[in-house]
Amino acid sequence: MPKNDTLPHNLQKKEIVKAAIDLRGVPEGTLGKVILSNGLDWVRYWVAFDNGVEVGSLHRDKLVRENEWDDYLLARERSEEVVVNDSEIPDSTAESPSQSSGSGGVEVNGVLVPQLLLDRAQAALERFGVTR
Repeated sequence: MPKNDTLPHNLQKKEIVKAAIDLRGVPEGTLGKVILSNGLDWVRYWVAFDNGVEVGSLHRDKLVRENEWDDYLLARERSEEVVVNDSEIPDSTAESPSQSSGSGGVEVNGVLVPQLLLDRAQAALERFGVTR
């Protein structure tokens, strides 16, 4: 997916946007209206979407202005073509199976907590004698 770095970042209150990706309860391309913009260096947006769902703490890369939607789709198609072409080149920097810390994890509020961190937390609890 292309980054929205080429798009102006600041969205204003009441500005019409579309979801750039599928969000929880909001399909990609759903229209919405910015109801709140907060933050200085780390700006997040609250958006009321047309399907009745309000989503908060959205980064700018998850939102596209309605009038920039077609340009966004073209840029995404171009970047997907580049990724397909790059996938044919072997990646010598990829992790070997012995380097990976295992797969899995748990999703909490839409964020994946890697299994490695869960294992570390469990080991720390065992060192303190806490059992679950």
